[in-house]
Amino acid sequence: MEGVAAKRGNQKIRDMVLSMVVIGAVVALVYTVIPHDEDADPVKTVDYRVELSTAQRSAPYPVLAPQGLSPEWRATSVTYRGNEGKAWHLGFLDPDKEYVAVEQSTKDPAKYVPEVTLAAKNSGRTQAIGGADWQVWKGEKYDALVRTDKGATTVVLGTAKDERLAEMAAALKPKELPKPSAPAT
Repeated sequence: MEGVAAKRGNQKIRDMVLSMVVIGAVVALVYTVIPHDEDADPVKTVDYRVELSTAQRSAPYPVLAPQGLSPEWRATSVTYRGNEGKAWHLGFLDPDKEYVAVEQSTKDPAKYVPEVTLAAKNSGRTQAIGGADWQVWKGEKYDALVRTDKGATTVVLGTAKDERLAEMAAALKPKELPKPSAPAT
């Protein structure tokens, strides 16, 4: 009996090894047959027009979005959280593939700015951009330009160079919403 049991045990191990070889061959075949592009850009761009329109109708402040940037600026994320400080977020990759975001909110600036910049500090300097003075904030993760106006704090932050942050800040404009048409008479 012991010889039969040992023979069955060896057959089970052999069958298991053969099964693993067959599975490995199938996986290798599938990997080589299915096309994949290592050079493809993994960053997906988003169209933020719908969210922008919604935010502009809902927010109690002029919601800003860039106008006139080159097509090399790519929008990658967008949110509007009306229940959380009326917070607008629009994230981009700049032409150098660095992160730049626009953040706006009605939250207390003393808490909001360190929160969205991940603990950046006010440098005490200002920079004139597009006819407005912006505070310059510096941080380990993000640098930022900060401005409070019309009941909201606007923060342009990111890993990008200061020139790119200023370029984004200069491009920010409120989009004019179409006026409701007059009722027909």
